[in-house]
Amino acid sequence: MEIRPASHDDRDRIRVVARETWHDTYDELDAETIDETIEEWYSDEALETALTKPGTAFLVAERDGEIVGFTHGVVSEAEGDVLRMSVHPDHQNEGIGTALYERLREDLQDFNMERMRAIDLASNEGGREFYETRGFEPTDEDDVEIGGEKRREVVYTLEL
Repeated sequence: MEIRPASHDDRDRIRVVARETWHDTYDELDAETIDETIEEWYSDEALETALTKPGTAFLVAERDGEIVGFTHGVVSEAEGDVLRMSVHPDHQNEGIGTALYERLREDLQDFNMERMRAIDLASNEGGREFYETRGFEPTDEDDVEIGGEKRREVVYTLEL
C-alpha cells in the first residue's frame, strides 16, 4: 500500500470511496441525501480547493492501483483539523485508516500545529472509537446541515 498526495486525476476515485463509505456508515441518512452531499462536498471545485489550498494535506491510500482510502486536513494557526477520513468498506480494519492518520499528522506537523481536531457525525461509533483510541477526546459538539436537516457533530481534540 502506498500513501501519497492526492492528484487531480484521483477526483473520481475519491468520490467513489466517499460515497461507498457514507452509504456503509451513516444508516440514518437516506441514499439520496448521501449522494447529494457527496456531489456537493466532493465536487470538482471543492476538491480543487482542497488540493491546492496552502496549509492543506490531501492524501490517498492506494493498493494495487486502486484508491482504497483518503484523508484531508488543514492547519490554521496552531490547530490542525482532520476534515475528511474515509476508507472503503471493503478495506476497513486493514490498517489503512491508521496509516492515513499517521501520515496526515506528520504532514500537518510540518505547519507547526500544537493540537489536532477531528469532526465527525455523532452517530459514527467507528469514528469515535478510531479517534479516541489515538488519544483524542470529545471536546465540543455542533450541528451541521445535511440534506436540509441538522445533524449532531462531535469535535475530538488531541493536544500535541
